[in-house]
Amino acid sequence: MARPRQPLISRSAAVAAALRIIDTEGLDALSLPRLARDMKVSAPSLYHHFEDKSAILAAVSRSIVSEVKVPRKPAPENWPEWFVQMSLNFRTVVLRHRNAAPLLLQYRPRLQLTGYDDAAEFLTESGVPAHLHVQILDGMETITLGASLTEAMKATTSRKPSFPHLDPERQPRLAAAVAANTFTQKRVFENMIRSFLHGVVQLDADPAKGSATLTSA
Repeated sequence: MARPRQPLISRSAAVAAALRIIDTEGLDALSLPRLARDMKVSAPSLYHHFEDKSAILAAVSRSIVSEVKVPRKPAPENWPEWFVQMSLNFRTVVLRHRNAAPLLLQYRPRLQLTGYDDAAEFLTESGVPAHLHVQILDGMETITLGASLTEAMKATTSRKPSFPHLDPERQPRLAAAVAANTFTQKRVFENMIRSFLHGVVQLDADPAKGSATLTSA
């Protein structure tokens, strides 16, 4: 079938339709013919905007990241909280699109929502030394992406962290730790981000803490 001379659909509409299919039916449900039927057009119409299915999935991945809201910047002394809130906003979006979560690993769009340069400028204004910026920005992306996707792809919907294959008889200490935990999954995630940020600064101020070694009893 020949490709139409003029596009019958918009790129954004196709991406939105593809994401709806993935959200409701899963990644395996998406194909070019399936997407074309959903949009009531012929499959060749999609080739005005995408070379193949992979290009559509990459666009869906970028679309998901674009949903993340950028929080207002706080006072300089509270700079870690801006990054904490950014990560929480990203987590919210990922959990909204659980079925599409694997795409963020496969295509991994950079999470430069306001731009890395803007984030680095905010760190500078907040008094964070320039030699820590890459460690903070790259570390934040890695932790946020990894933790959010791990949670999204878990079968459990429990609000608290869980270990699906926990055997209390064989792993009594882990079972006791899970029972004693009072934090929700969201709170654990939030504290993970906050601990990383404060830890980077504290280790820079006292490098000896980072080089300490464990000794056997």
